Amino acid sequence: MKHVPLLFALHIFILLFHSGSIAADEPAYGDALIVGSIGEPSNLIPMLASDRPSHDVSGLVYQGLVKYDTDLSLIGDLARSWDITDDGLSITFHLREDVQWEDGTPFTAEDVLYGFNTICDPATPTAYAGDYLQVKKAEVLDSHTFKVTYDKPFAPALGSWGNIVVLPRHLLEEKKITESSLSRKPIGLGPFTFRTWAPGEKIVLDANPTYYDGRPYLNQYIIRFIPDQGTMFLELQSGAIDYMPLTPMQYTRQTQTDYFKNNYNKYKYPSFTYTYLGFNLKHPWFQDKRVRQAIAHAVNKQELIDGVLLGLGREATGPFVPGTWPYNPDVQKHPFNPDRARSLLAEAGWTDTDGDGVLDRDGRPFEFTIHTNMGNPLRLKTATIIQWRLEKIGIKIDIRVLEWATFLNEFLDKRRFHAVIMGWGIGLDPDQYDIWHSSKTAERELNFITYKNQEVDELLEKGRRIFDIKKRKKIYNRFQEILAEEVPYIFLYVPYALPIIHNRFKNIQPTPIGISYNLEKWYVPADRQKHRLLP
Repeated sequence: MKHVPLLFALHIFILLFHSGSIAADEPAYGDALIVGSIGEPSNLIPMLASDRPSHDVSGLVYQGLVKYDTDLSLIGDLARSWDITDDGLSITFHLREDVQWEDGTPFTAEDVLYGFNTICDPATPTAYAGDYLQVKKAEVLDSHTFKVTYDKPFAPALGSWGNIVVLPRHLLEEKKITESSLSRKPIGLGPFTFRTWAPGEKIVLDANPTYYDGRPYLNQYIIRFIPDQGTMFLELQSGAIDYMPLTPMQYTRQTQTDYFKNNYNKYKYPSFTYTYLGFNLKHPWFQDKRVRQAIAHAVNKQELIDGVLLGLGREATGPFVPGTWPYNPDVQKHPFNPDRARSLLAEAGWTDTDGDGVLDRDGRPFEFTIHTNMGNPLRLKTATIIQWRLEKIGIKIDIRVLEWATFLNEFLDKRRFHAVIMGWGIGLDPDQYDIWHSSKTAERELNFITYKNQEVDELLEKGRRIFDIKKRKKIYNRFQEILAEEVPYIFLYVPYALPIIHNRFKNIQPTPIGISYNLEKWYVPADRQKHRLLP
């Protein structure tokens, strides 16, 4: 058996701060974890959703064949083991025989094949089909053996068989997946089962008593939708929620009271995310790379890290986290330099011909709108600082903040924007095909800025065909060099993750993949339990 190696520099992921320690209290069943979420899911069928709130929920209801362990290696989940041929072209998964869907139907290889066929169906509106279209043949060898054969080597192959593609065939067969009630009422086989979804209010999940790895200690996992992070913090302070991501201000100052020190644990560690300013490359303002480079020179990244993150983050220079093996530290930088920005804009034909302080070209002023989502004060602050900096070089900026679902469905998916401030969560394999390849620009796909570069397309194709880490690194180094030169995004910063959790929850163990990987093992000692089953 051969595994695709993931040689991350693990030392950067050592926990940087943890206030409080894991108590040796006796594990007990009961209580509920109430989590605050800025966004509301769009769809609870994983392959149909591209937003994080949806995957945060569906990831607790569904499982994949494999998952990442705390050392970033791939281990079995619904697959107890697998065999990979020496040429890397075939994987045979040996599935667990003790797994059932929550309605009691046994999980089999037919469910995996059904999910595979569904995601590859052109009628399925998914952003994730690319990985599965690499498969030449998928077959059920017996009820618990599933085999896939690739036409060419595909480096992300093993890691792609997560929870995106596993579906309950007996509930979906001969139905249109886009019309399935599972998008709002999923029936899964993960550690939690779906109970209710009150739109605009909350989703309630119950512990799955038949979960193959043992019933979670917690009775319920409840997500409350609170679109403003300031309001969410007040809910935390009142005890109405137990768990939320803090802003840097909340982390460094607002939680430095005896109340929080006595009742909550805070964590800080590098996140697999980055925040960026992305341009709609179909808009005439942004088709000249000199304009994009000029805007990059006008943005002071360190100012954003200090002023927005309060120092709790690092500069981003590309789509990989500093310290991981695909990261290229030597790409072209566009340091803060307003004079260079003005010079590049002049070269591109933008000058202030009427003396009103706003650049113009062909009689049209240089003004555009930055869109971002409600409830994320860091993105709004980032947009405000960028607005101020760009106005100093003669570009007029408007900022429009939208509710998450509207932002996603009406603006991003329909390409109705000039520029956006958003963030990406980064997978543990460096494959960036779905975000940057020119074939992924259709509605609901992830290359919504419509970036097209032939060399990048070729590099992305090569990068997923090679298993050798050194050769892949050279490919992704060149990929990052092109992005740094062309500036389709201005990569702004990599923030730290700053979760806070009530200290009655035990067995929370921070790792390179975060803190919630073992959520089903979290517990509250019997004498500290707070909630009975909630409706």
